[in-house]
Amino acid sequence: MITVTNLTVAYDELVAVAAVSLRVPPGFVLAVSGPSGAGKSSLLWAIAGAVQPKSGTVEVDGLTISDRPAAAAHGVVLIPQGNGLARVLTAKENLSMPLLAERNELDAIDRTVDQALADVGLEDSGNHLVEELSGGEQQRVAVARGIAQQGRAILADESTSELDSTNRERVLALLRREADRGAAVIIATHDLNVAAAADGHATMDEGHLTWQRHL
Repeated sequence: MITVTNLTVAYDELVAVAAVSLRVPPGFVLAVSGPSGAGKSSLLWAIAGAVQPKSGTVEVDGLTISDRPAAAAHGVVLIPQGNGLARVLTAKENLSMPLLAERNELDAIDRTVDQALADVGLEDSGNHLVEELSGGEQQRVAVARGIAQQGRAILADESTSELDSTNRERVLALLRREADRGAAVIIATHDLNVAAAADGHATMDEGHLTWQRHL
């Protein structure tokens, strides 16, 4: 369960998120749409503990999120806009790093990584350096890294923006699968087709959130 209560995020005088409250139960997908600069990314990064709010609280399955390391350890997975991959590492190495931090067994990590890359259609690209991949392939690697972590909460920031329709549907199906597994999923998107496929839909404008379709 993701519970956001009166969350405000500000950068000096600029209010990016204005007293937003929402709840996303396990098993549900919420899409948050809106123009660039509306506050979608700031909302997701605050839920992930990567941005400190000015006021308000975020809880995930009963834990108050205070910083990124604690959130990550609690299973809050952020798939960032721009993919956030290490370009000098291979696709497999990028997926393995978070799993190694959790001290999983190496054989289990290899199986998980191979399956996640296959899930996004990149089973033959695992040994390619990130900088050798196209923008869309990099975005799919970032999604694979996110799903490989099997998180409690999955926060996907514009994770279909560079994908064709086939791969967009593939990624949406994977995020739906994560919800079916029991994760709470939030997708920030410009794409109204992505929003239509979610269980609930909210829009953001100048930091304010408005429900279009409640969960």
